[in-house]
Amino acid sequence: MSRIGNAPLTIPSGVNLTPQDGIVSVKGPLGELNSPMPDGLKIVQEGAVAKISRRDDSREQKEKHGLARALLNNCITGVSTGWKRNLELIGVGYRVQLKGSELVFSLGYSHEIKFPVPEGVKAQIADQTKIELTGIDKQLIGHVASKIRALRPPEPYKGKGIKYSDEVIRRKAGKTGKAGKGK
Repeated sequence: MSRIGNAPLTIPSGVNLTPQDGIVSVKGPLGELNSPMPDGLKIVQEGAVAKISRRDDSREQKEKHGLARALLNNCITGVSTGWKRNLELIGVGYRVQLKGSELVFSLGYSHEIKFPVPEGVKAQIADQTKIELTGIDKQLIGHVASKIRALRPPEPYKGKGIKYSDEVIRRKAGKTGKAGKGK
């Protein structure tokens, strides 16, 4: 019995679900998203509550039940309130600027790194070291945030690099021996 799959979906006002063959279209005040609906699963909607049911208890159906519900819930949340991901730059001289639809990073390399912000993602710079990514597609926001973080991942000794704002970096101890001591 899938605990996630059996949980009801609350649909906020202004959000409409329209199931089609294999896809559920979710429209809301912020936009429109599509969520896949595997064979054997169907949506039963009663007012502001929707539930996903499966045709049998086979292993394949159980696996897809919770996944389909989670993806649909992410779409409903995205079109009603949106998703947000915050990143921080830590290091001397590390900064970011927004030029048109590109983020320009200075990350201690000999050159600047230009990162084009894809359509569907909005980037805002609070100061030169904080980035806020917003949008309606949770997967796209997470993918863009991970691509930005991969430009300079945080290192474990000083913590320099690009990190998520809620990420905790485990620090390593530096060298502990006395320098210059020979045999």
